[in-house]
Amino acid sequence: MAKKQREEQQKQLNDYTKPDDFKILKKKTIKELIAPSGIDATNIDHLEIISNVTRYARSFFVSSLPRMCTFPELFRDMYLFGDINTSIYITPIEESRSQNELNRVINEIETERIVAADRGNINRESTLGQKRFEAEQLRDEIAAGYNKLYEASVVATLFAYSLADLDRYTKLLSTEMSKSLVGIKSAWGMQEEAFKSNLPFMENKIKKTHTFDRRSMGTVFPFTTSEVGHPTGVPLGINKQTGVPILFDNFHNSLTNYNMVIFAKSGAGKSVTMKTLISRSAVLMGIQSLALDAEGEYSIVAESLGGINVVISPNSKTVINIFDIETEVIKDEITGRDRLVLNVENKVEDVTQALLTMARGSTRSEEVNELTKQIIAESVAEEYESRGITDDINSLYEDNDPTRRFSRNYIGRVKKEMPTIGSWFKRILRKGQENENPDYRFHYSYLSKVMKQYVREYNGQMAYFDGQSTFELLDGTPFINLDISQLEERFARPLAQQILLSWIWEKYVKKNSEDKEKAAKKRVLIDEAWMLLPYPEAVDFLNTMARRARKRNVSLAVMSQKFQDFYEKPEAQAVLTSSDTKLFLAQDKSEIPYIKEVFKLSEGEAAFLTTCNRGEGLLKVGSDTAIISIRPTKKEFEFVETNVNKIKLIQEQKQKEQERSKKNVQS
Repeated sequence: MAKKQREEQQKQLNDYTKPDDFKILKKKTIKELIAPSGIDATNIDHLEIISNVTRYARSFFVSSLPRMCTFPELFRDMYLFGDINTSIYITPIEESRSQNELNRVINEIETERIVAADRGNINRESTLGQKRFEAEQLRDEIAAGYNKLYEASVVATLFAYSLADLDRYTKLLSTEMSKSLVGIKSAWGMQEEAFKSNLPFMENKIKKTHTFDRRSMGTVFPFTTSEVGHPTGVPLGINKQTGVPILFDNFHNSLTNYNMVIFAKSGAGKSVTMKTLISRSAVLMGIQSLALDAEGEYSIVAESLGGINVVISPNSKTVINIFDIETEVIKDEITGRDRLVLNVENKVEDVTQALLTMARGSTRSEEVNELTKQIIAESVAEEYESRGITDDINSLYEDNDPTRRFSRNYIGRVKKEMPTIGSWFKRILRKGQENENPDYRFHYSYLSKVMKQYVREYNGQMAYFDGQSTFELLDGTPFINLDISQLEERFARPLAQQILLSWIWEKYVKKNSEDKEKAAKKRVLIDEAWMLLPYPEAVDFLNTMARRARKRNVSLAVMSQKFQDFYEKPEAQAVLTSSDTKLFLAQDKSEIPYIKEVFKLSEGEAAFLTTCNRGEGLLKVGSDTAIISIRPTKKEFEFVETNVNKIKLIQEQKQKEQERSKKNVQS
């Protein structure tokens, strides 16, 4: 009985473990999990992928290319088309083979050119001459090690859930690619081979190749990009690769600093970009902005946002006193609370730097040296001392008795009048007469001559910085524009930029608490910052401000035309390293090598910056990169547009709409 029972158990075990049943129990491989049930390759122009839901696939290869390959027009439409896989096989060509092949091509072109010349075909002769020149240039670049040739094959597979959709997608993709002069052909009769070439086996069964040099090879690669975006940001533009809106917040806590730089050639759209950012961030995030307007472009933004526009010119009554000093809010290291302090020493240094720039003048006189700086600094310090202004915050006020501050009959303390350029100049004249040291007398004499132009008493042509300040920078104002466009461009304007930067720091930035929870978000914009670069004191202050801005919850936004200016000036590079956000709009070709070297751009990225449209560019935020297209709304264009003709057109359209509205009301 037992024997029979054992036999029966063995029989059940054998039945359970026979091959057909065991397959159900064993662990499936990755291949079995992801592979389709089958593939029907009987059709010559497509495959049928059999699975739970049948799909259709058509593979094709790139058959023709334009003579000149540029980014992003080359393969971008293919990469972003939809349900598509693309494989690129690249093989470097040996230098010796490249040279031989190019020599052969050059000889063939020259033969054709001679024939065209003999036949009187001037146009073809000219075209072939240009081709020969390009081939010779490429050959020489390869010989010098500056370039290299590659063979590349591009194979793609398009998918759809019906054959009709597959045919429609194929036509659509072919049309889109033809716009960039890229031809694609179905792998007729080789669909299976082409499909396998698109699998991750690194085996190309379609040998249709094209020759690229190093620059054009870069156009083949899609950007390595992430979706630049902050949940708390404002819509700055559209990611051209993905079509997704880019939300940007340069105060986001993921950034090491809040500063940004924008470089673009004239007419590329940097002013429009900044106006768009200022207006949207003011309305949506409550960010306050202040602009140093070198070209007179931001007054309409101030008007639209309910801000303030201040014009500084020889004819205006506006006065900015460079001696203005304010208390600043710092966080106590022990208690962690805000407290007010007054630092006269730092202010003396800032004023000295500004006066040094004035003394050097537009010629940047070499007669100004360390002794000149010492004389200026001593006189500036004496000016504050003469008014009893010390590091005690009560010394800023006429009534230094803190016990009377809250008395019944005491409304508030009156701030003392500050020193001025005029009062400082009188001190220089007096000390120059008293000092008998020849070296000192020379510098006093020099200062008495060159500084008269800044003194109102002598009707100096640049005396708009001499006197008590005529206005305050009020907290809570959405946008303040300091218009210096009417000042002489060569020297007066960059001087005004430096003086105003110091004044802005004193009257606008230092008011912010070091406690991020209490501090307002403020942006300081410096337009046409290249004007500052020839003046060492100005550059030094710009760098200092860039480093110190984050601590005050302030973003320094620097705009300029030429990146090369900053690249070639080591003392200005701190602005770049202190800016987590960098936006490059359209660039001149001469700028590309410098940008490429510093920011490690790909060939495709670099080429894109020379071909992109207005308002398009490369946005780098921290380690993230995206191709951005900035397009203001129709309403925004009314105050962000900088093109004079477009502005006139907008104004005319607006006037017509107003007239139509009037007529409708009357009727």
